Parts: sequence; structure tokens; C-alpha cells
Amino acid sequence: MASERRVYSAEFKQQIVDLYKNGKSKTEIIAEYKLNPNTLDRWISAARIAREPQNAADDIDDEISLIDLFAVLLHYKWLIIGLTVAAMIASVIFAIVSIKLPAEKSPLPNVFTPSAKMLIQESSSSGGGLSSMLSSSGLSSLAGLAGVNVNGGSSNASLAAYLVQSNMLLDAITDKFSLIEKYKIEKSVKASSRKILLQKLKAETDKDSGVFSISFTDTDGVFAQQVINFVLDWLQMKFDELGLDSNKIQKENLERNIESSYNEILKIQKEMEDLGASVGRGNVWNMPSITVSTSKLQLELEAQKSVYTQLKTQYELLKVQMQSESPIFQILERPEIPDMKSGPSRGKLCIIVTFAAFFLSVFLAFALNAWQNIKNDPEAMEKLHLK
Repeated sequence: MASERRVYSAEFKQQIVDLYKNGKSKTEIIAEYKLNPNTLDRWISAARIAREPQNAADDIDDEISLIDLFAVLLHYKWLIIGLTVAAMIASVIFAIVSIKLPAEKSPLPNVFTPSAKMLIQESSSSGGGLSSMLSSSGLSSLAGLAGVNVNGGSSNASLAAYLVQSNMLLDAITDKFSLIEKYKIEKSVKASSRKILLQKLKAETDKDSGVFSISFTDTDGVFAQQVINFVLDWLQMKFDELGLDSNKIQKENLERNIESSYNEILKIQKEMEDLGASVGRGNVWNMPSITVSTSKLQLELEAQKSVYTQLKTQYELLKVQMQSESPIFQILERPEIPDMKSGPSRGKLCIIVTFAAFFLSVFLAFALNAWQNIKNDPEAMEKLHLK
């Protein structure tokens, strides 16, 4: 008689499949529950097939989520387009108005930046150079702030860069051009004027060419040019005061000594002429004294002529030497009145505003959609205590 066919419930089949999924081997399951191996394999395969539609459903949910995003953008398309176009039009109108209005009333006026170029050499003299000059001038602390080492290895360009940002120059510019009245400064006038100038006045050194440049930015190109010219003259004067150019200082000393010696020669000649005139008037009785005085003056005249000749020779030699050397402070290019603005870039501003408005409108669209979903969800509204 054939054995009776066993019938298994769905719960039992799922229990067996769960055991297998939890790590129990097929051999153990077959031995414990006296199952046919083929039967166990069919149950495991059926369970795997049953799970595949769920995975497919998950993929469909992902696609639906992406479609939902596009649906939200499509639903709020007029909001996105409207805000973006409105921002673009507003930025264009703002740019046009800023151009049409006078500079003092414009919210975004044109600015001009003239610049000057100069070459600042290092001192080649053996008399101590920049270090000794700064120390003897009592400006060693200034040099330290400028990054200049007064003990050697200093840089005239570094000193120039510091001087451009120094309070001495900033206050001189303020007084020269009455900047307190020009910029209508009412509080902390000295500190405020310095702060404004530091934002407008820039100095930098090109590392490749060594050219030192100064620029000034203002809505008035003519005024900016005048400021740069004043700064150039002030820097040249300050370099002269510090005595950084030894050849120039020596030339000025020789010129003063030559003039003094020449005047002394003229003085002696005048005295000799006066003595000769006194003899002509009949002062014969004082002849011995006149003779002595004349001889003395003659010696002094010869000595002064010798000094004058030596000074003149040194002066001419120094001129030849200076022609073969470059001066420490040499202006290569003075500023011109600019005929083209240096800023602002209104086109770039319009592009930035337009893109910012687009992204903001997209964010607003998703925010509105999320809020609408919350309002339609009673459970969410209950959590927010709004209903």
C-alpha cells in the first residue's frame, strides 16, 4: 500500500525557509523535519521568486520619486519663471539706473583706477646703505614694521610699500585734498579718513620685473590721478630726506660747497679791489699794512681757487658716475587720467542675481509643495498641533 502524501501549510513552509535564511543547512533541515530535498529546494525557490516583485516595486518607487520632483517643478513652473525673470529685469534696471545717476547719487557708480610705475633700486654704496640711513634717521622702528631689517639685507621697495600705507602719507593726502569735507566725515575724522584711503590706495611690487606700482581708486578719475602724483612726489621727497641715495646727497653737498667756495673767492677779490682803491686815494702812509693785507688776501685767493678747482673736479666726476648708474627712486610712468572704468562689472552682477533667483525659486517651489503635503496629512498636522 502506497504511503499517504503529506500536506504542509503555508506557515510551515515559511518557517522552513526562514530557518534556511537564518543559516541552518539544508542537511540539518531535511534530517530534522524528514523532508524531501527536492521539496525543500522548491520552497526556497518559490520564496526567492516571491521577493523579486517587491524589489521591482522599489525600483519603480525610485523612478516615481524622480518623476515627482519634475512634477513639482512643472507645477510651480510659473513661480520659478516669474521670480527668475523678475530678478533679471530688476538687476538690469538697477544697473541702468546706476549708470544714469551722478556718481555721488548712484548706488553703484563707475570707479576709475589710475596707476603709476616706478623702479626702486637697492643702495650700492659702501657707507652703510639703507640700514645705517634708517638707524641714523631714527626710523628703525618704521623699518621693522615695513619688514625691513635694519641690521642688513633690507629692501627699499619694502620701505616704499610701508610708506604708502603709513599714517604720515595718509594724513598728508587728507590735508592736501581736504578729504574730510570731500567724503563728509563727521565722526573719528582722522581714523575714518585713513580707513577710506587704505581701501582706495594700493601698492604692490611685481616679483618678475621688480617694478613698484601705486594705484588709487575713486569715482573721479582726475582726482585719483592727482592723488597718485602727490604720492609720487611725497615718496621721492621722503627718500631724499632719509638720504638713501648717496650719490644724490653727495652731489647736493658738492653743489653747496662749490657755491660757498665761489662766493668766498668773490669776497676776497672784492677786498683786494677795495685795498687797491685805498692806495689810489693816496693812503701812502699806510702802505706797509696794505701790502701785508694784500699778500694775505692773495694767499687766501689762491687757496680758495685750489679748493674750488678740486670741488669742481669731484662734481664733474660724480656727474659722470651718476649717469652710468640708475637712481634709487626712478619714476617709470606717471598716472594718466583713465578713460575706461575699472569697475563695477554690472553684467556679471546681473548674471549672478539671475542664477541666484532661479535657485531660490526652485527651493521655494519644493518648500511650498512640502507644506501642501503636510496640510493634506492629518497625522502630520496633528503632530504640528495646527489642527
